[in-house]
Amino acid sequence: MKEIALILCLLLAGGNSGAAPVSKARRSPRPAHPATHPAGHRTRKVVESKGDPTKDDVVEYDDPVVRAVAIEALGHEKGSVLAVDPTSGRILTVVNQKMAFSAGFEPCSTIKPFVAIAGLEEGVITRDTMIRVARRRYMGLTEAMAHSNNEFFQEVGSELGFDRVHKYDTLLGLGQRVGFGIPEEQPGSVPSSPPIFGGVARMSSFGAGIRITPFQLASLVGMLANGGTQYYLQYPRTDNDQRDFEPRVRQQLDIGPLLPDLREGMLAAVLYGTARHSYDPAGEQALGKTGTCNDENLGGRLGWFASYADQAHPKIVLVVLLHGGNRIISGPHASEIAGRIYRGLYQRNYFADAGHYPANNSFASGATGPSAAAQ
Repeated sequence: MKEIALILCLLLAGGNSGAAPVSKARRSPRPAHPATHPAGHRTRKVVESKGDPTKDDVVEYDDPVVRAVAIEALGHEKGSVLAVDPTSGRILTVVNQKMAFSAGFEPCSTIKPFVAIAGLEEGVITRDTMIRVARRRYMGLTEAMAHSNNEFFQEVGSELGFDRVHKYDTLLGLGQRVGFGIPEEQPGSVPSSPPIFGGVARMSSFGAGIRITPFQLASLVGMLANGGTQYYLQYPRTDNDQRDFEPRVRQQLDIGPLLPDLREGMLAAVLYGTARHSYDPAGEQALGKTGTCNDENLGGRLGWFASYADQAHPKIVLVVLLHGGNRIISGPHASEIAGRIYRGLYQRNYFADAGHYPANNSFASGATGPSAAAQ
């Protein structure tokens, strides 16, 4: 009996003494992933914001229909929505202008379509190229775009090399202002040498080292939508600017032969890939690319979705950007918000009525939407 009592006492004491280490182990922070926290880098804690993302926005000259739908879709999320007419570069609305006009964010996987342009143009890949992405798995461009496969684009970037990736990033306008007469716009930046962690491979899959703004991303997607014309983005915010608005071409790129392959991948992303939450079988078909990553400079997570609708007659480019510490912040969630916008616009007959705005069109002239403005 004494032996049994002694054993019970030891077990009870051991259980109590063992509880603390187990609990402590569960509370211990996970080791920082080198992709998120490079050596010597401390990430600033992100505090979630549940306030009004439209606070302090100046909206007198925005398209009222697009803006209302975008605000409803975004809700109180910490994010921004930029809408642009891809046939002219005209900005239709900027929701959360403080975020949109900031110094820029890591593009995450939204950089992949533009790495694909470089790879196709330089002959590093074709639409039929299969790249090994796992031990027993190969993938082509369409599937790599649909599922945002990092290994595929890391291989493409490595084959291109830093100099060529940097050349195409600069050619497309990264690290430069793409707006005309928009003093608040920031240029972002492109690294002058490969990122320390991951090099050109990670630069090509996550956009490591690059700082991009929603305006630059919208400008690039607009170019994919309209066939290669990169318009200066313009945000007419006076009666005179509204009246005298004329599209201004920044550059014309001969990328027409490459576009079918890119568009197929962006369509696949919406139909069954990372952007499937934006899919609306009864509405206007969108094509897009998601992006999810941790922002090494700001801390927290980023969720991007850059898209346009529709493929045959593109009418609108949407860039949704989310930032925060919650796990829901992701490219797929950003695509879900964009899907709400597309559905809201479709329900309001926006796509049926939208067309090329006349030069003297003014959203602030009492018109209630594109159809009234066109009359």
